Formats: sequence, C-alpha cells, structure tokens
Amino acid sequence: MEIVVIISKQDKAGMNIASCLDEKRIEYVLRDEKSYNCENIDKEINADMFIFATKHESQAKVNSLSVHAPGNFGKAELGGRDRELCVAPAGYLKKALIELEKRKLGGFEVVQEVTHHGPYLEKPCMFIEIGSNEDAWLNKEAGKVIAEVIGVLLNWKGEEFRTAIGIGGLHHTPNFKKIILDGSIAIGHVCAKYNLKDLDEEMLKQMIERNSKKADLVILDWKGLGTEKEKIKKLVESFDLEIKRTKEIKN
Repeated sequence: MEIVVIISKQDKAGMNIASCLDEKRIEYVLRDEKSYNCENIDKEINADMFIFATKHESQAKVNSLSVHAPGNFGKAELGGRDRELCVAPAGYLKKALIELEKRKLGGFEVVQEVTHHGPYLEKPCMFIEIGSNEDAWLNKEAGKVIAEVIGVLLNWKGEEFRTAIGIGGLHHTPNFKKIILDGSIAIGHVCAKYNLKDLDEEMLKQMIERNSKKADLVILDWKGLGTEKEKIKKLVESFDLEIKRTKEIKN
C-alpha cells in the first residue's frame, strides 16, 4: 500500500505537523494550494491512498485531534465537487482514531468528524487534523501526536473490519465514536443532521459504495435524525443492507 502524505504551505497546523514528520524522517509532499483545493492530485501523484495533514477550524474553537473522509453532500463550498464523495478508507480512519485516543493530550478532544469539504479524488483519502484555533495549530505536542499516528498508518498492514456508514447527529459524531473505538466496525462516510436535506438515493449509494471496502451496514443516530426520521428510514430501507440504531450496536 503506497500512501502519500499531503501538506499545504498555507496551513499552520500542517507546517507544524511537517516539522514533526521531519524529525521522524517521514516523507510528505508540500503543496502551494490549500489542502481542500488539491483537486485530482491522485492524477499527478501515483499512490494507493492520500492522507491530508491539516488544521481544523470551528466557531467553537475547541482543541481537537480529528480525522474524517472528504466529500460534499450538497454544494461544494470548500473544494471538491457538488454532490460527490471521495473513497473513504474506513479501516484507516478507525485505526487513526484508536491511535489518537491512545495518545490523547490534555485539553484536546479526539474526534472522527462527518464527511465534509474537498478536494475530489478518486483514490482513497482522509484528513487528519489539529483544531481549532491558532494556539492549537502551533502546539508542538499536538503536531508530534499527529506525526506519530501518521507513522503508524504508513506502516500498518491493515485488519479486517466490517465497514459501515453513519447517518445523523452532530458534526463531531459523539454517538458513533464509541462504536468505532470499541468494536470491529469501521465507519467510513457519515452524513450529519445538517446535511440530511441533501441525502437522497444517489448520495446514499455513494456513501455505501465509495469506501475502500463496500459498506454493508447502515448505523442511524436515531435521535440525531430530528424531523427527518421517517424520510431517512424509508430511504435506507430501499437498499438491501442491515440497518441498526447506535444504541443497538453491541460490541
């Protein structure tokens, strides 16, 4: 498995991570453009998978170490293409979350976020991030943790996990995190409650199929579906997949 790490010169957290990767003699590719604008980089660089090491921004300014798959359920406002998801490496997302949790820093949350923003690639790709303010982006210990986890991912031989998708809930997926950490299920794409308006048959099909291994389980954050419960229930039942609510998952 040839994995390439991508870092933007414009990204303060990315450059912090880069200096920590240098200390470990781990190679990466520097880009002039922002990471979410690295469209079709898989056509320029020959690799099996791409890891984007970046900053995370949020209005809450919560310190976090996070991972997620890229893609847009609706309009592409930060790179990528309208209504196009990338291929989510669910097993690597799970492994990264586990390794981040092992190295959890005081004052930092460890999170697998929902699917969001660009770029658009056809090869499997993921983001690993430091959030969500300048102090955190420049935090050397946070940079070291991300660099260590990247090192683990680059040398990981993979494991057999059941691939699932998640629907509903908050951006930082608290109700999916325990499932990912505690059992044999890896979750690739997650559609947040705020994106349910854009989730239709085509986007659900992408969520299922655009994983390194096709998903065969849909996990619903039932309370996190809000007023869309019946619409989403009917939609997922039209696919021949097992459906469970988060509270029904027994690890």
